[in-house]
Amino acid sequence: MSTQHAGDAESGRLEGAVVAVAGAGGPAGHAALLRLAEAGAVVVAADADAERLAQGVDAARYAHGGATVTGDTVDLLDPAATREWAARTEREFGRVDGLVHLVGGWRGSRSFAETDLGDWSVLHDLLVRTVQHTSLAFAPALSRSGNGRYLLISAAGASRPTAGNAAYAAAKAAAEAWTLAMADSFRKEAGDAGPRAAAAILVIKALVHDAMRAQRPDAAFAGFTDVRDLAEAICGTWNKPTEEVNGHRLWLTPQP
Repeated sequence: MSTQHAGDAESGRLEGAVVAVAGAGGPAGHAALLRLAEAGAVVVAADADAERLAQGVDAARYAHGGATVTGDTVDLLDPAATREWAARTEREFGRVDGLVHLVGGWRGSRSFAETDLGDWSVLHDLLVRTVQHTSLAFAPALSRSGNGRYLLISAAGASRPTAGNAAYAAAKAAAEAWTLAMADSFRKEAGDAGPRAAAAILVIKALVHDAMRAQRPDAAFAGFTDVRDLAEAICGTWNKPTEEVNGHRLWLTPQP
């Protein structure tokens, strides 16, 4: 696991930056809130689960006294509500420098023939529609930032789907394609000057956190990414030149 912490040279780019985190209620979201707050960012979190969201926001505030960490229950399947969240964030803090998209979900089957298309409907909403709504809502503000980042967390299975993961892999692949189209828009609107914002994909095999290790102390979790290392990688994208981030898949697990 990474040992780099805020206060070093790599943390300065986030001091005072305003970063929104969608799907902040889970373990990865909690880790991201903590790390972003540690790096000095103003963190604006959203999740559909108010209780889990409040736990993450309170933990980040407690760990880093003086940090600005807010939480809001937002229905990201409602495009108007998502646009209002983006507008409210920029209106309140004067800028938006990042949107970290952590909305997740998984459904699968024992075989391809047993795939339930109801799973596709659920995953299409969770993994595709929410990406469409947050990207369209936040893109203008990220462009105005001058160093904006739209970060999608995806899975290696999108590039190499397995028989029982057809719906999940297809939804992840669609979300990746949408994000890369956003990256192309940043590239085109900037012209020869180079993109002023970046849309990128952080690719993992799967995530692991302390509670999982406690439940399965003998498991190796080979190739899994610790949620704290994911949070570190998220913060690190602001320290790279925008053109080296925009339109790229950033692999946190061996590339298949």
